[in-house]
This record gives sequence, C-alpha cells and structure tokens, in this order.
Amino acid sequence: MSEFTSVVRVLVADRAPLFGAGVTHSLATVADVDVIASLGSDVELAAILPDSAIDIILLDSGLPGGCTRVCELVSEVSPTTRVIVMVQEEDDTELAGAVRAGARGYVRKDLTAEELVAAIRTVASGSSLISPVISGRLLEEFAAATRRSEGLHEGASPLSRRELDVLRHIAQGMNNKAIAHALYISENTVKNHVRSIHEKLQVHSRMEAVVRAVRDGLIQVG
Repeated sequence: MSEFTSVVRVLVADRAPLFGAGVTHSLATVADVDVIASLGSDVELAAILPDSAIDIILLDSGLPGGCTRVCELVSEVSPTTRVIVMVQEEDDTELAGAVRAGARGYVRKDLTAEELVAAIRTVASGSSLISPVISGRLLEEFAAATRRSEGLHEGASPLSRRELDVLRHIAQGMNNKAIAHALYISENTVKNHVRSIHEKLQVHSRMEAVVRAVRDGLIQVG
C-alpha cells in the first residue's frame, strides 16, 4: 500500500535503451509511480524538462552529456525535481560532481525492482538515499582529495558530539532507524539531529552533509 496521496512522476535517463525499457517495465505495475518518459541523453532531457512536472529523475551516471551537467540543469530549471543517480561499477568519475550539484539519491544499477521502488518513494518523500557501497567509494574519494590538498584531521566542529556520531553513521549509509538502534536513541531524535546538522552545515541533503564534513575535516572515513 502506498504512503503517498499522489502519483510520483518519474523520468528515466539512461544511455542504454534496453536498461531504460527494463526500468520502465518494472515500474509499470506500481500504482503510485508513473514513468512519463525514457530518454538517452542530456539533450533530450533538457528539451523535455521545462514543460514536464517531474518528481524524480532516475539518472544514469554515464549519461551522454554528463551526469553532473544534468544535475546542474535540473537545479536551475526544475528545482523541485529530485535526482537519483544510478551507478555501475566503473562509473565513479561523475559521482563527486553529482553530489556537489545536488543529486538526492545514489544507488547501484544492480538493485532489485523492489529496492528501486523503495528508493523512489524515499527520495520523493523528501529524504536522501545513499547506497552503502557507493557512500564508501564517494567518501574515500573526498577524503583522499582532502588529505592531498590540505591534510585536515578531525578538529573543532560546529556540531555537537552526538551530531557527529549521527553523521558518521550516515556516512556508512545507515538510515534513521538503523542509526537510532545503533546509538540507543529514538528515530525522532535522529531526525532532529539530522535537521540540526543540515542547518549548522548549511546543506540540503544527507550526502551533502557528509561530503562537507569530510572536506572540512570534521569526520574521517576509510
């Protein structure tokens, strides 16, 4: 049973037509998800985006034209649209740019149909979603870049000790329920900590918060 009162309008943007068709077919029977189009390049997406009420874009990280550019375009043209980046094993290079450009979800392409539907619903509801595997790869990249350029270590922080604890668990790809269990606090308390983290770091998503914390030396990963 869907928790949403309206249908989530989804656009699939993938370099591989067969993969896009497979995603469209997998979502066809989901009552609260409507795939409005399946496209193969940033040019096609740019043409349809201004005139379409799109809630979620499922974006291939290797899309011709660049995943980062698409995320930037979405932020400029349709800021209420949320992007979920779908990643294959070899697609690391565009991820960092997509994070900076405001993508709200990051999942591997080998997820199941059920996991994809859950990801769409999670991001459509306003939350961010980070696959633990992708989270680890992204944060290792940012941490390495930080060490090379600035040699930062954990130090003075605008965040409380508990907020840093929550942020470290977010960096491991854990959701609020798992964090609450790990820290022996309520899920509502976790939500309050996440909200405070976003305000203090002036970010808009969980992934942005983690990336900002790693780059500023507030937490370490790897």
